[in-house]
Amino acid sequence: MTKIKRKNFRYTIFILVLIVALINYIDRGALSYAGAEIMAEFGFNNKDWGNLLGYFGYGYMFGALIGGALADKWGAKKVWIVAGVAWSIFEISTAFAGEIGMMIFGGSALAGFAVIRILFGFSEGPAYSVINKTIGTWATPKERGFVVGIGLLSTPLGALLTAPVAVGLLALTGSWRAMFIILGVVGLIAIIILMRYFTNTPRENKYVSAEELSEIEASHAIADTEFIATAAKNTSLRWFDFFKSRTLVFNTIGYFAFIYVNFLLLTWTPRFLQDQFDYNLSSLWYMGMIPWIGACFTVLLGGRFSDWLFQKTGKLTIARSYFAAGILLLTTLCFLSVNLVTSAAAVIALISVGNALNALANTVYWTVVIDTTPKNKIGTYSGMMHFLSNIGAVLAPTLTGYLVSQSGYSAMFTAAAVVTCIGMVSMLLVKPGHLK
Repeated sequence: MTKIKRKNFRYTIFILVLIVALINYIDRGALSYAGAEIMAEFGFNNKDWGNLLGYFGYGYMFGALIGGALADKWGAKKVWIVAGVAWSIFEISTAFAGEIGMMIFGGSALAGFAVIRILFGFSEGPAYSVINKTIGTWATPKERGFVVGIGLLSTPLGALLTAPVAVGLLALTGSWRAMFIILGVVGLIAIIILMRYFTNTPRENKYVSAEELSEIEASHAIADTEFIATAAKNTSLRWFDFFKSRTLVFNTIGYFAFIYVNFLLLTWTPRFLQDQFDYNLSSLWYMGMIPWIGACFTVLLGGRFSDWLFQKTGKLTIARSYFAAGILLLTTLCFLSVNLVTSAAAVIALISVGNALNALANTVYWTVVIDTTPKNKIGTYSGMMHFLSNIGAVLAPTLTGYLVSQSGYSAMFTAAAVVTCIGMVSMLLVKPGHLK
């Protein structure tokens, strides 16, 4: 039977990737909603819990680094299969992490969680680097910002849905262990569906029409001559040339600020709401969603607006760097303001606005890598950016555990403001399209 060629099949690929990334994000955030039960069962305190939440980041950093390089070497499809199957298995294993620790690691439940969360994080690490590799291959340059936004929509939407999904599964099953098993099985199913339609390039895909293939390949040929600086065309670039690029290094610092805020809110918002405003589990399913609602819209608007600025001005520096710096300034002001209010409504409103602003610039960091590097290095350099910036995935929950224990929750928001201010300054030094 002849396969029907679809006019814009690439958007089917983008949506399927979004769904897998969405599950990826829900998987990592579900632990926070089981915190009260896990802490009570194994006797963890706030410092232990902060460390436990931070273990994910250790594996995640290295998974992002290796995953991006492997996507360039093997192709995105193989990495999607290996990573997706692995993170789903380790998600299921989280249900037994405490017992594993007590049986194998000297009776320490915390050690068991540490090992499983590090391996889980390592398996999830490749996802966003591989998404960027996929977009660099499948999207036309004029739609990059928006399409990157589609992939990155999984960050706020996943965080938003984590609350009702996790709380719903906890209520439905009455077991935090069952929650992890169900989420892992769903992840395996999603990877099977993605692989049914995914190919490394549009040319390999039997669903892509000749017209769409011509559009994609012609636009990439134009981009190679008009949009990417001469230095970026050098396909013999090595991995350590990343550190010779002012643009890529400072862009990574900007993305670190995003990661820090994102993991701070993802991991500590449930505990913060419980401790400060006495919200219980039945309230967290919707209160935990609120800070992420605006971000679901702004992550898409940011990509659109960045692309629009580029089309209007013809200057990537304005469309990417200055745009992100301005947003980070506003984000800094939001988090500084949290400590000036006392009501739950005002605190949640400021957190929500700050998170929405943070997401507005998210597409920029990934698009800068595509704008600046040759296609055969997009995965590698995306992975390196993700690896370095994901120090924030470790630092945010771990440092917050320490700060909360020593100085209370106000220090948590002050630290977030300091980080976003550093990110703002860094983005002013970024010159997209110029590798040196």
